[in-house]
Amino acid sequence: MTLTPAQRSMRARIAANTRWSRDGERKANAERAQRGLLAKFEAEVDPDGVLPEAERLHRAKAARRAHMQRLQFQSSKARAGRVAGDAA
Repeated sequence: MTLTPAQRSMRARIAANTRWSRDGERKANAERAQRGLLAKFEAEVDPDGVLPEAERLHRAKAARRAHMQRLQFQSSKARAGRVAGDAA
């Protein structure tokens, strides 16, 4: 069975609210997630671990910013497409 975008969104909201009802440590979870994401980008920019720590961190933060900007760009295009579809 294929879900519509609205159904997938609803399912995700249900899952998120269920999770938060069981574990209210939002700040700790958010910090852990951010550390994990930064570690992912560190591994991308320096897979062999040869860069000095400061340089690896600098590049990882730049890679994370680029990733977030790509997401923003994709979101912007999707919103523009929806608005264009509404106008038609």
